[in-house]
Amino acid sequence: MTEDGPDPRESWQAPERQRRLRRRHASERRFRYCGMAAIGSAGLALLVLLASIASNGYGAFLQTQIRLDIDFAEADIGDLRGLHGRKLDAAAARGDYGALVRNALREMFPDVSSRREVRKLQGLVSSGARSILRRKMLEDPTLVGQTESFWLPAGDEIDMYEKGHIRRDVPESDRRLDDREISWIDALENSDRIRTTFNSGFFTHGDSREPEMAGIWGALVGSFLTLLVTLAIAFPLGVAAAVYLEEFARKNRWTDLIEVNINNLAAVPSIVFGLLGLAVFLNFLLLPRSAPVVGGLTLALMTLPTIIIAGRSAIKAVPPSIREAARALGASPLQVMAHHVLPLAMPGILTGTIIGMARALGETAPLLMIGMVAFIVDIPQGFTDAATVLPVQIYLWADSPERAFVEKVSGAILVLLAFLVAMNGTAIWMRQRFEKRW
Repeated sequence: MTEDGPDPRESWQAPERQRRLRRRHASERRFRYCGMAAIGSAGLALLVLLASIASNGYGAFLQTQIRLDIDFAEADIGDLRGLHGRKLDAAAARGDYGALVRNALREMFPDVSSRREVRKLQGLVSSGARSILRRKMLEDPTLVGQTESFWLPAGDEIDMYEKGHIRRDVPESDRRLDDREISWIDALENSDRIRTTFNSGFFTHGDSREPEMAGIWGALVGSFLTLLVTLAIAFPLGVAAAVYLEEFARKNRWTDLIEVNINNLAAVPSIVFGLLGLAVFLNFLLLPRSAPVVGGLTLALMTLPTIIIAGRSAIKAVPPSIREAARALGASPLQVMAHHVLPLAMPGILTGTIIGMARALGETAPLLMIGMVAFIVDIPQGFTDAATVLPVQIYLWADSPERAFVEKVSGAILVLLAFLVAMNGTAIWMRQRFEKRW
């Protein structure tokens, strides 16, 4: 005790106070452990998801190939030397390249005689080998009349067998390959005519009905063209709207209504923007269906609110003293904004733009509504050509029954995740590198 009352130290050392303090500390520890458990559970679930995708998708980056000795004398297409352009294409198209593959296989397995076994034997090699041989012929017309060895892609079932997805130790009735086909594969392996190599075609081919020939290049080009249109429309309009609302617009009920609607549009489901794009761009403006220009316009509508909100936040973060100093030196309101405020706010604006573009890259629903779900084989050459995008390509492959397309789906997901991580990483780097702290 003291003359002025109880000693504060004695009051905190009282048993009741100590018990309350211990209970509070225990409660804080439990809360911290719960938070750590939640983060650990989320991290574990993410690792399991990524491991599952990677285990299913690594095979998409590998391809089984078979080496065949192709006798081009059996193509019966005549001399191609001296031909160019359409004449060369027409002459090369006369060749029966399927017969070249079939004859090369029968030379290796002369005991195959029945038509059914011949079809199975020809199934060892992908049907896309015909287009590969035709392209080789166009690249080097001197191959006519010669015999050359080529590594050609194996059929999808052979590819799955070599990657371990089809096991030979199960009963013949329970697997996709019979004992006869497995014996042919063993013979190819013993003669070093079969190998598994990097699948460069996965990054250079367009879509295909044959899973071993399908690639993501067409979808990547379509995604690039679509995002280019989105950026060209959403970025300038979003920045201009953010500047006007934050710096020049008077604060009244109309601007309040606009702000509320912008915030609401940022939370609208993406499929609603797809319906808007279908009604306006396709049915009213009659723009070409499945074209990157339509997809870009639709995604621009979806991305615009995000860019406006991020732009307003970045402009608002610039200290008022910057504006006051510029005005004190005689700068006009437009000069203050263009020369001082906007350059300082640009890192935050670009960060929000990249995040909005990353969201647009992963969208599927609005693009399905405008017809970008079609089967597109050719690589788009312009903004009005029929195209698809990577998320829609994943959706199409996921709906295919072949086991080989499961690898393609997971491999394309890995590529899409890599792009998303790169874009978000760029946004974080730009914020850390260029953002100024006041």
